[in-house]
This record gives sequence, structure tokens and C-alpha cells, in this order.
Amino acid sequence: MSQPDLFRLPRKPWNAGRMTGAKAPLKPKHIWAIRQHLKSVGSIRDLAMFN
Repeated sequence: MSQPDLFRLPRKPWNAGRMTGAKAPLKPKHIWAIRQHLKSVGSIRDLAMFN
């Protein structure tokens, strides 16, 4: 028969009270803004990977 450990405090989960799960997809206006920013900064590689 095992006894409960009385000295151990109950731990709260790391994600208690947080939103979990899949995020909503990007909207077209956000995609456009990201593309415009990458073009203005000159990040050709990042722009190619984003497309």
C-alpha cells in the first residue's frame, strides 16, 4: 500500500488558462502586408520562401 507524498505541492499545468490549438490562417491583407514589408526591406530570399 502506498502513501501519498504529503510534502509535494500539486503542480499547475504550464498551459492552464491559455488558448491552445491551431491558429486561424492569415488573412489576405496580412499576407499582402508581409509581402510588401519583405519587398521594401529587400529580403529576396525570405520573400521567395514566403511565397
